[in-house]
Amino acid sequence: MPLGDILISEAEIASEIPRLAGRISEDYRDTDPLFVGVMDGAMCFLVDLIRAFPHSVDVATARVQSYSGTEPGKITVEWLPTQQSLEGRHVLLVEDIVDTGATLTALSRHVINLGAKSVNVCSLLDKPSKRTHVLEVAYVGFEIPDVFVVGCGLDYNGAYRNLRDVRALEVGQLKES
Repeated sequence: MPLGDILISEAEIASEIPRLAGRISEDYRDTDPLFVGVMDGAMCFLVDLIRAFPHSVDVATARVQSYSGTEPGKITVEWLPTQQSLEGRHVLLVEDIVDTGATLTALSRHVINLGAKSVNVCSLLDKPSKRTHVLEVAYVGFEIPDVFVVGCGLDYNGAYRNLRDVRALEVGQLKES
């Protein structure tokens, strides 16, 4: 399947992540945040973000599925085993992309119900033109247009997560394959 144009290069991503980590570090300087990576898409971004974070940080993961191919579907949340309690913690949800906001709205509610003191969102990519839920994304790497993207952890049915840049795929290309 042919890939589309590069929207965000590996170099742009590499320079943006330390900037995000610095902002987060400053905002959480007097707290002990728990970073929760939203798997599987955020795994690449999460690793790079915690490597750039200047302090020790606790990490947990949650598996949230909300897409089948290119279409949003039913949201399912699976809290992966963690040693950390969320009770009274400041939680930062680390996501690959925010579009409708449905996934992170559901996960934020889940985290608050588990006793978190606060919940914020950090996303590598934001597609605000698709937002259907009111959701504040505190930390955004890049705002993108309404296109389907792969790379840097984002996939199309499991493929292309390994790309080091973010590329567009045209829906017409996907349906023809």
